[in-house]
Amino acid sequence: MDTKNNEIALSIVVPVFNEEQIIEVLVDRMVSAAESITPDYEIIFVNDGSRDTSLLKLKEACAKNPSRLHYISFSRNFGHQVAITAGMDFAKGDAVVTIDGDLQDPPELIKDMYQEYLNGYKVVYAKREKRKGETFFKLLTAKMFYRLLANMVSFEIPLDVGDFRLISRDVLEYLKKMKEPDKYLRGQIAWMGFKSTYVMFERDERKFGKTNYPFKKMLRLAFNGITAFSDSPLKLATSMGFAVCSISFLIGMYALYGYFFGHDTVPGWASTIISITFLGGVQLLSLGVIGEYISRIINNVRDRPLYIIDQSTIDSAIERP
Repeated sequence: MDTKNNEIALSIVVPVFNEEQIIEVLVDRMVSAAESITPDYEIIFVNDGSRDTSLLKLKEACAKNPSRLHYISFSRNFGHQVAITAGMDFAKGDAVVTIDGDLQDPPELIKDMYQEYLNGYKVVYAKREKRKGETFFKLLTAKMFYRLLANMVSFEIPLDVGDFRLISRDVLEYLKKMKEPDKYLRGQIAWMGFKSTYVMFERDERKFGKTNYPFKKMLRLAFNGITAFSDSPLKLATSMGFAVCSISFLIGMYALYGYFFGHDTVPGWASTIISITFLGGVQLLSLGVIGEYISRIINNVRDRPLYIIDQSTIDSAIERP
């Protein structure tokens, strides 16, 4: 895909949610990082329904450099993955970088990532060598999830990477064709199979405020990743059902043996209750897994817009129906 005539060499997409304490520093570091690479850049900040003064400060920053800095503001909070998607939808660069707005990922690393892009790689991941300030529980669960997902899908998913990455223009054009509302961008980009590499870095701890990605949101993102790219949970439910049926059959045979061959059989409530609760648990688990897949089908059939833009400095964002 020819993108050589594009006047924007680099786009940087930054989702922002309640980051009023660091907006000024965030903008300064993003601009410095971009200008160290090319004068032909744009930075798109996506305000994901912030409840503080983040939008006001983004407006002030963008007004000072309207040709290079832009903002998109949602009507409400639509979620991190959707915010990144919105920024990429309107990005014009030959190369597009996505990076969180909490400054835990260093913007200065973009220069190294861009160099790998110039070397011919179409996807460049920022791979975490160390994650400062994270709890042991979060580190453990993240590590387990990435490896579990990698074993459940039929393609290679890079380990220990987040949404800090660079993609080329042709990768972005294919990504735009993936319209599913339950976004898991890490899986979508890996699924394409383009030539990729990574740059190692140490992730900084959060200096202001608290994380906007608590365990509940992490769990939802993890389940989206699994159900979007693997039918293993459905197969697991089938296997568990088969196993329970087999165990029940063996128990029945044992009961018949005891009855006909004179062994003492003492009726007990414990075995009955355990059997009922076990079977009930398996049934509910199976129905829950099936329900998750049905929910994804319903969300796709509804065909609602992925996000709603309330304000923006990008004209095409406001004009979009």
